[in-house]
Amino acid sequence: MSSQYAFVTRWRVEGTCGEVADVLGDPLELPRWWPSVYLHVEELRPPDANGLGRRVRLLTKGWLPYTLTWESELVESRYPHGLALVARGDFDGRGVWTFEQDGAWVDITYDWRLSAEKPLLRSLSFLLKPLFEANHRWAMARGEESLKLELARRRATSDALRAIIPAPPGPVTYAGAALVGAVAVGAGLAYLMLRSRHRKKKTGKK
Repeated sequence: MSSQYAFVTRWRVEGTCGEVADVLGDPLELPRWWPSVYLHVEELRPPDANGLGRRVRLLTKGWLPYTLTWESELVESRYPHGLALVARGDFDGRGVWTFEQDGAWVDITYDWRLSAEKPLLRSLSFLLKPLFEANHRWAMARGEESLKLELARRRATSDALRAIIPAPPGPVTYAGAALVGAVAVGAGLAYLMLRSRHRKKKTGKK
């Protein structure tokens, strides 16, 4: 289906699985260290005694001019080697983080399977799916960059060292509506042309 998406993202950062798990396992801190994507996070339900079941509501965006509101619930913890969450809202799906130690580095894999439920995404996926996928890749690239900065801040041994670490990239503030509109028009025209050619072939017209 055109509104179905499957993404596998791979990061490589310096640190330990425990450090990575501590950062990525705390959704309430996402707007602080990954502000380019996570605009707001609100806890709806705290975790249980086993650390599972925490539910949060998130407001997120990429470089395209739309936001997504959704809820995330932690359903599996393999600390410090990974976690899994389910999402509901403007998109429904499941995400699985896996952390593997490789010497002084951590190989991170995020397997994210979802279906678009937001009317904008669902209605335009058949035309703009490559653009929506590029938006996701941009967001995840900012995540790797921001995670490296956050790990460096946590390892800094003094305020002076911490002060020289750059701030994480912030959200895109320019309006991308013109770009989206141009791509939508172009995709629409291409779709109509292909459909017209297909019909002509079926009727034998030139």
